[in-house]
Amino acid sequence: MPDNKKFFESLSGAGKAIAVLTSGGDAQGMNAAVRAVVRMGIYVGAKVYFIHEGYQGMVDGGDNIKEANWESVSSMLQVGGTVIGSARCKDFRTHEGRLKAAHNLVQKGITNLCVIGGDGSLTGANLFREEWSGLLAELLQQGLIDEEATQKYSALHIVGMVGSIDNDFCGTDMTIGTDSALHRIIEVVDAIMTTAQSHQRTFVLEVMGRHCGYLALVSALACGADWVLIPEMPPEDGWEEKMCQKLSATRSRGSRLNIIIVAEGAIDRHGKAITSSIVKDLVVRCLGFDTRVTILGHVQRGGTPSAFDRILASRMGVEAVLALLETNANTPACVVSLCGNQSVRLPLMECVQMTQEVQKAMDEKRFEDAVQLRGRSFQNNLRTYKLLAHRKPASDLPVSNFNVAVLNVGAPAAGMNAAVRSAVRVGISEGHKMFAVNDGFEGFCKGQIKEVNWADVGGWTGQGGSLLGTKRTLPAKHLDKIAEQMRKYNINALLVIGGFEGLECLMQLYEARTNYEEFCIPLCMLPATISNNVPGTDLSIGADTALNAIVETCDRIKQSASGTKRRVFIIETMGGYCGYLASVGGLAAGADAAYIYEEPFDIRDLQSNVEHLTEKMKTSIQRGLILRNENSNENYTTDFIYQLYSEEGRGVFDCRKNVLGHMQQGGAPSPFDRNFGTKISAKAMQWISKKLNESYRRGRVFANTDDSACLLGMRRRALVFQPVVQLKDETDFVHRIPKKQWWLKLRPLMKILAKYKTSYDVSDSGQLEHVVLNRSKASEATAAI
Repeated sequence: MPDNKKFFESLSGAGKAIAVLTSGGDAQGMNAAVRAVVRMGIYVGAKVYFIHEGYQGMVDGGDNIKEANWESVSSMLQVGGTVIGSARCKDFRTHEGRLKAAHNLVQKGITNLCVIGGDGSLTGANLFREEWSGLLAELLQQGLIDEEATQKYSALHIVGMVGSIDNDFCGTDMTIGTDSALHRIIEVVDAIMTTAQSHQRTFVLEVMGRHCGYLALVSALACGADWVLIPEMPPEDGWEEKMCQKLSATRSRGSRLNIIIVAEGAIDRHGKAITSSIVKDLVVRCLGFDTRVTILGHVQRGGTPSAFDRILASRMGVEAVLALLETNANTPACVVSLCGNQSVRLPLMECVQMTQEVQKAMDEKRFEDAVQLRGRSFQNNLRTYKLLAHRKPASDLPVSNFNVAVLNVGAPAAGMNAAVRSAVRVGISEGHKMFAVNDGFEGFCKGQIKEVNWADVGGWTGQGGSLLGTKRTLPAKHLDKIAEQMRKYNINALLVIGGFEGLECLMQLYEARTNYEEFCIPLCMLPATISNNVPGTDLSIGADTALNAIVETCDRIKQSASGTKRRVFIIETMGGYCGYLASVGGLAAGADAAYIYEEPFDIRDLQSNVEHLTEKMKTSIQRGLILRNENSNENYTTDFIYQLYSEEGRGVFDCRKNVLGHMQQGGAPSPFDRNFGTKISAKAMQWISKKLNESYRRGRVFANTDDSACLLGMRRRALVFQPVVQLKDETDFVHRIPKKQWWLKLRPLMKILAKYKTSYDVSDSGQLEHVVLNRSKASEATAAI
């Protein structure tokens, strides 16, 4: 890849016109995508146009196609739906309608289209592209355009972004809007659980998903639902009796409620619809339980977009503009997708055809094929749900005679409890005895260890903090006592769920193996910290919940200034020396700057930011947002920056400061963190089982190789087990951060969208790839979502 600056010059958008439209059903995050397309387009020198009301606006033309400027997209990041409007258009399905649309685009000089919508919208865009030269010839023949226009606008370039809350598009791990819809569903489920528990009720919740069960499946996984019904995998005949037995067994173990989630397109094996009312009547008739139905409906489409959707849409919007600038007459229409933690470009029609294959498989009752075609992520979600929700009879469980302990270390992080629940239930399913340790290694050396069973962790997924208790105590000073407790309880493997301290703990236990055979057992760590500062992983359990707390607060703070002109807010985030929360939170909240330790700054940078904000206040955008990581600089404190901005901005803007503090650690875990914790914990337990079997010799477990003490982390496109000893060289132990951090590449993106001139690293920008069925490791990475 050439030098970034030269590469950017070669991608100049001067003389180009880009139009952006949203089509089909709306989805939260579409506005963030529109904003990114507009601002990145203007940044590279292109003209950018809004097409209002989707394809209908393109056909009607006139004021529906308007040039956008920088201020046009201010204050839209936090708004749900799509502010440029969306409509389903019958006219565009006709040749005459597309001819009108082509004429309207040529009049504005537009030959680059960014389409945000579902598979129908993207298929229509591709057909439009294929017909383009013929449409121009017709317009020339009719005398509506001249020969020069035909030559000048001879090729139409299309890039798509998938906006759909159903996550029903093959080729991408997540579509824009899905995470926000999951937030709406989980908020409702959490609220319903409290009233259901009070009255010992069963609730049947119907969620969207006429042809795709993703929302139902993942929300069932996130809330620990007793039963889920989805169109891709209808229940076996006789499911009614099995479901009632399961609900009854849950009540007999002391639970006061049942939750059943039904996708609106749920069917049985014979294609007959299974509605929420059918399920309710069945439970009442067979069990006599007090049962209620809640149909969520369009609530799932509404509300503000989550932090994940804002970041996803912003990244995709920028990638879409880069893709348009690189196209030539022979480049096929592409769609910008998410694979693991990376943006990729895929041929649009390959994705559409794969999506249509899913529906074909369902119509032909090839349900196993339908699940497979949905991708590895969907399969893993289904497999994990079955593993955790349906307890096998004791007679069907393997007998391993292994004892596995699980504990939390470091500061609490939302999602820890979901990870513990998953570990306990998967461990029991694997035939192990599971032990829970209270208060980390401090509790371990005191013998605060007890066996836990399946029912003990019921209802844990939605609870924040750490129910086991967690401490920052490291094991080095207590090795004798810890070894003694391991002998006493015959612990054969250890799962540590925690932050940077968890990594240090595993390293200390690994190094102590030479003196203590008790530590020669499989050791695994799952990263769980809001700071996201653990080497060996791109994401940590808890970071998404903290980001949402920051973004929600920033939205409220910015709104508080809606009646007050010219105000700048300085907001301090947590994270230790790691600037992840400040940087990624800044991108999601639309910040003007984010000060972090990893990117040193001085008084000149502060002055430059003040000048930038002063210029900004002369426009219609009269609010500023600055984020500062708590340890970004020992001298340029939050108070110092506040006082500097107040003084330098005197007469132009006033200043307010806010320290967010521990609110970033609290609250119920986000859907992402619940599922990320659940999925990686299940994977870790399966790895532990494998290592236990491999290292069991002569009646005992003995594992002392490097690869028997690992951290499970997400690296780009894959979930990877990495020996902790190999992570030493990647770690800055003084500042407790990785030496290299992937998210630093997102910082120029935040600066570009805030109108700063900067260089943007395009080395990861996608070359066109191809849709591969079951990309082996790629979709495992975001199988957690």
